[in-house]
Amino acid sequence: MPTYHLHDLTVRHRGASHAAPLPALRELSLTIEQGEQLALIGPSGAGKTTLLATLACAQQPAAGTFSIFGQDPWALGEAARHQLRARLFLAPQTPPLPPRQRVVTAVLAARLPQWSIWRALASLFKPADPQAAWQALSRFNLGDKLYARVDRLSGGERQRCGLARLLLSPAQALLVDEPLSALDPVLSEITLTTLRDEAAARNATLVCSLHQVELALAHFPRIVALRAGRIVFDLPREQVTPQLIAALYQGVPATDAAPAAAPAFDEPAPLPLKPDVGACL
Repeated sequence: MPTYHLHDLTVRHRGASHAAPLPALRELSLTIEQGEQLALIGPSGAGKTTLLATLACAQQPAAGTFSIFGQDPWALGEAARHQLRARLFLAPQTPPLPPRQRVVTAVLAARLPQWSIWRALASLFKPADPQAAWQALSRFNLGDKLYARVDRLSGGERQRCGLARLLLSPAQALLVDEPLSALDPVLSEITLTTLRDEAAARNATLVCSLHQVELALAHFPRIVALRAGRIVFDLPREQVTPQLIAALYQGVPATDAAPAAAPAFDEPAPLPLKPDVGACL
């Protein structure tokens, strides 16, 4: 049974009326198997964040069919949908961490769905499992920040703190939105490797949106490209060519994106074509 099955899905921007001309996602069809790992790429505004929110049951589709673990979440009652959401983990680009909270408490919040209200309250004063929080933070080179306050962290440290939460979650679908936007190249490699290793260890589905195309191709076996709310291509990474990437980011139809003719011997060679919006080839 696949983790996700989407068919002709349309999702509108939050707060948009039905008369709005362009929905955030349009007639999108996608199947993601349990344990599969894929990267979402595409220019800013393509619909990557909306798709992740939809997969996390945080945004309701306007049309089409949508199932998670074989269930339509929006046909369930509120209690059943809440139980289904406990099997999903969405790590937004800017994690919603209380600024005055200690990092250990923020990370252990991933365990809240499993705890009673009394244990959760007690953990605010005496962390219930600081060793588990430290181990999760250490996998992102952040173990020394265990008892720091969240508002003393840099942007990149907050991102990794949010991802450490993911490691303590029992979720079977891990949805990660732009986890590298505030990280240097070394930490970016560590972060993607840790996420992929964790997903593989628990046979969880991993969907990660990235602007760094080079890293997406290096780490993910399946690449799903979005532009203007539609899937442009859904391919194994071995079949993703520079021409497809150029077409995706420049808005040129993929069939028109052919390699340029070779320059004459006395002409200077053109610079390599690179997409904008922070993507890398």
